[in-house]
Amino acid sequence: MKITTNLIFLFFLSFFLSCTTNKQIDLIVYNAKVYTVDSVFSTVEAIAVNNGVIVEIGDSQDLLNKYDAKEKVDVNGKFIYPGFYDAHAHFFMLAEAMDEVDLVGSLSYNEVLERLKTYVAHNPDKKWIVGNGWDQNLWEDKNFPTKDSLDKYFPDLPIYLTRIDYHAAVVNSKALEKAHLDSAYFVEGGVISVNAEGLPDGILIDNAMQLVRNHIPKNQSSALLKILRRAQDSLLSVGLTSIVDAGLTPDQIESLKIFYNEDSLAIRDYAMVSATDESIRDYLRAGTFESDRLTVRSFKLMADGALGSRGACLLHPYNDAPTNGFLLQDPEEFDRIIKRLANSNFQVNTHAIGDSANRIILDTYGKYLKDGKKRRWRIEHAQIIAPSDFDKFKQFQIIPSVQPTHATSDMYWAEDRIGSDRIKGAYAYKKLLDEYGLLALGSDFPVEHYNPLYGFHAAVARVDKNGFPDGGFQIENAITREQALRGMTIWAAYSCFQDKKRGSIEKGKDADFVILEEDIMKAPNEKLRDIKTLRTVIAGKTEFLRK
Repeated sequence: MKITTNLIFLFFLSFFLSCTTNKQIDLIVYNAKVYTVDSVFSTVEAIAVNNGVIVEIGDSQDLLNKYDAKEKVDVNGKFIYPGFYDAHAHFFMLAEAMDEVDLVGSLSYNEVLERLKTYVAHNPDKKWIVGNGWDQNLWEDKNFPTKDSLDKYFPDLPIYLTRIDYHAAVVNSKALEKAHLDSAYFVEGGVISVNAEGLPDGILIDNAMQLVRNHIPKNQSSALLKILRRAQDSLLSVGLTSIVDAGLTPDQIESLKIFYNEDSLAIRDYAMVSATDESIRDYLRAGTFESDRLTVRSFKLMADGALGSRGACLLHPYNDAPTNGFLLQDPEEFDRIIKRLANSNFQVNTHAIGDSANRIILDTYGKYLKDGKKRRWRIEHAQIIAPSDFDKFKQFQIIPSVQPTHATSDMYWAEDRIGSDRIKGAYAYKKLLDEYGLLALGSDFPVEHYNPLYGFHAAVARVDKNGFPDGGFQIENAITREQALRGMTIWAAYSCFQDKKRGSIEKGKDADFVILEEDIMKAPNEKLRDIKTLRTVIAGKTEFLRK
């Protein structure tokens, strides 16, 4: 009898313990407004995370009762969104730019020279001076600068200064000497500008830039990791958890593989391989690559240059210059490359700015795509589209990958470049969205600022940081806040084949999310750019925490 009583007691004790012991997990974040960005755009209060994956979302008290978490974060009513995903960026360029002369916002060539003098004075051991960010459209004299003033102040130090769009550079005579560039000649997809005597005047456009750039010493591995980590810190501080690296060399990709294998970087990187005959041969042979943080399954092609440097390829001449711009390769070459890649498992993504470049790439894509929706090929920028070409995004199922801040940066002079008719088909994000059904949103940093809320603001308000112009630039092409948030989360993930594991806050997906101090879905337009990131989480681990 005593044995039976003990057995009954042990049974009920075991049953009681099994009913009251909560499941052990790593993290619960609660007391929040969580925008899941799921199919119905639902909101919840809490997120439960284990082993880097979301195990459940729902009511705060329910999850606290159900789970025993090692870490519990009460966010006191703050706002949570899926980790922001920049669908077009340049990680290495940003890292390098942080060590270079910052020329962004300079209002004259004289200001450029003054910033150079200050930088050289503070960096006397530099063997090359590299700068970035000048924009002649901001100057009273809107002509390209030349090497003459650089030669006057820096006769013995090679200088290489890229325009804000990275599609033109001004260099001095010493840099030309280092590159053995003492005469002008034809460069396919580029221009060596000349003076009245027919000699190089220091301006290099698109493919001609590499003639000098190739002579600038490269960072060693340890130094490269240091500047990438510094750039990463900036990205994490604004809520970015994933980026698309839009065009990397094989050496850069192999460096990333090493760094990620050593757990030296946290941000997720979808790397596009810069398409050359050699890189295509090597990566098709090696096949696609995917780890937890790094993915290599796409190629980046360059169709044309940029509008600001008149390198964008147009169907008709520029409104303010007797040129149509130019392609960076012959159409037959694009056809050959795209045909080859169509028979592989790799995605194809092409930079196209002008309406001619966009038409050529759209038509060439359409020629070889058998199932566009499955392949998810993209056009990067899709900046100026002829009226008859918009429906090709839907017809061929081609994703428009756009950067909203380009519209608000270019709007001051874009109509001067292309005229009042063509401007209606430029930066037409709403029309592109209506055609394809989604947009992949990015920043193109460091061409633009890396803060995704700047792009969010530009997309929904179509004004600059000062609220100009009243009523918004071509406001008919603004998109809604829900669409903008989708564009920088789930739609960006979709454009990289990652929508099943990333881009929304749902059970079974990677625990990548960001906590903001205010609600971007409701804050006034004029406050959007200033909303602070409080915490950035990747795979359940806090990678940034505002002090």
